[in-house]
Amino acid sequence: MRVLAPFKLAGRALRRNKMRSLLTMLGVIIGVSSVIAAVSITTGATKQVEDKVASLGQNVVTVFSGSFTGGGSRGGWGSAPTLTIEDTLAIQKEVANIVAVSPEVRDRSQVLANGLNWNTQVLGESPDYPQIRAWDVALGAMFTEGDVRSLAKVAVIGKTVVDQLFPSEDPVGQTLIVRNIPFKIVGVLDAKGFNLFGQDQDDVVLIPYTSHMRRLSKRTFVNSIQVQCAGKDDINQVQADINALLRDRHKSAEPDFTVRSQLEVMQMMTATSKTMSILLGAIASVSLIVGGIGIMNIMLVSVTERTREIGIRMAVGARGRDILIQFLIEAVTLSAVGGLLGIALGMSAAKITSHFTGWPTLTPFAWIGIACVSSAAIGIISGFYPAWKASRLDPIEALRYE
Repeated sequence: MRVLAPFKLAGRALRRNKMRSLLTMLGVIIGVSSVIAAVSITTGATKQVEDKVASLGQNVVTVFSGSFTGGGSRGGWGSAPTLTIEDTLAIQKEVANIVAVSPEVRDRSQVLANGLNWNTQVLGESPDYPQIRAWDVALGAMFTEGDVRSLAKVAVIGKTVVDQLFPSEDPVGQTLIVRNIPFKIVGVLDAKGFNLFGQDQDDVVLIPYTSHMRRLSKRTFVNSIQVQCAGKDDINQVQADINALLRDRHKSAEPDFTVRSQLEVMQMMTATSKTMSILLGAIASVSLIVGGIGIMNIMLVSVTERTREIGIRMAVGARGRDILIQFLIEAVTLSAVGGLLGIALGMSAAKITSHFTGWPTLTPFAWIGIACVSSAAIGIISGFYPAWKASRLDPIEALRYE
């Protein structure tokens, strides 16, 4: 019974001034709800970016060919013929911890089928391409290594191309004309939607890279090489090994290629979200500090108002420790209840924001725990001085207080 007595006294004291208690909690409620809402929105945005990057493939390292400069004209990475099929084969043979490789040749072309035409991206790839991009074939199948070796006129198309050329038909087995060359459609890729850069990933035609180089573009180089590592921990080592291998093969003073990893893309894309998360969290934390100051202020007022009550309690046997515990319980109760209400309000605000704006939101459980601990800590820190002050009152002087 003695253990519960301070809690009962603290609850009674808070209920006597309901409006003041609510207003005192308001600072903590606003602070915690702001933190939860800000973290939910920025975490949701970061998760969306991570999912978009993951849709580009898992554990991917991409090698781009060099830049072009000549006759006053310049082009960016991928514009110069510096990567070859031999480079691809060397990477596949000599670099450890890789599971799939696909040289890539890119072009846009007008394609015709079923009496309709459409301008789309035509990619020359290897059969490993769907595995690298984590992209399933919804209908039919991917072309094979035998198709690559025989320069087969086969194609796998994306959902957008299907919608434009075969709106009400099964495209598998039908013919697609690319630059007056007929390609048999052997598969349809699963729908992926738009990527991070706003490009429609489904607006694509895949053909064997040998067919692209020999039949369509008449090229002897590839635009890029996509490599899938065995695991996330292998990415940095694979990137370094590819750099060393190609520098040795190309014998150039300066690298005429560039190697980018999925981790670099992820870091670049999430940097802004993380900065905003820190900024919003710092601003919201100010509200928590203000809330703590408010609790301390009200508790000091409460000590002054209840000086005579404290004197009576001490006169009938209450010790300074009992008074200290009672006032600490009052302060912690105010901040803890305010923290719980703030968590509920912050999560609700995040859901409402997501509903009206379409932004994804995600509330990490760790931050809910941090908010609970923070609000309790604020109660202890802000309530300690007023509680200590109350416990140090002289009983005689307290009884004389009017």
